[in-house]
Amino acid sequence: MKRILLALLLMAAPALAQVGQDPNERIQKLVPVKYADANSFQNLLLNFGVEVRTDSRMKVVALSGPRSRVMTAEDAIKQLDVPSAAQKDVDLTVYFVVGSDQTNQPGSPIPSDLQSTVATLKSTFPFKNYVMLDVLSLRARSGVGASTTGQLTNGRLTQFSVRSANLDGDGSIVRLDDLHAGLRIPNGVTKNGDTAYLNTGISTDVVDVKEGQKLVVGRSSLNGPDTALFLVLIAKVAQ
Repeated sequence: MKRILLALLLMAAPALAQVGQDPNERIQKLVPVKYADANSFQNLLLNFGVEVRTDSRMKVVALSGPRSRVMTAEDAIKQLDVPSAAQKDVDLTVYFVVGSDQTNQPGSPIPSDLQSTVATLKSTFPFKNYVMLDVLSLRARSGVGASTTGQLTNGRLTQFSVRSANLDGDGSIVRLDDLHAGLRIPNGVTKNGDTAYLNTGISTDVVDVKEGQKLVVGRSSLNGPDTALFLVLIAKVAQ
């Protein structure tokens, strides 16, 4: 990347001289972006010594500065704005799995595609019973966050959110920032007669998950030491 930027800078001045334009003249230019997120150019283009404003909704980058630098920055945008830079959607599915020593723990049987994952959990957390409490799915645009909620019986709620989802490396690794999966359970009433809730869940700053992998993100206590909530995450890049 540094070699490309240097080559563009070296090529700009001779090109301008050939057409008799002043390379130091200050100009402004709007550069449309077709594939990449316009905001992703913000920090990169500061290396060119130009003023930059971006608008993802309008899909445009506004450049201001000496003509030679603006033209070089524009060339960089055109080289990087290719189909492979287009934002992709990431489909996230989270399974709320409960392990308990209680025989009457509410939930549904563990689905067959999670049996091996739960078997691994049992080897570390040997609860007598494992059940599926809920499943939530959401679609997040690469670089953008998303959230969703679920309604269970008896006033219980589940929620799942990420601040942003990004593809790392060759696109096979999904990085999730500020992931939170929570469970809200009615727990009596307040002094004012309102419903009181017990909030529990799993939060983490960063999660890296390989596409298609079933990843156990974490564990949270639930109604005492004989019951725990586990979060199993699957991420897939939408085609």
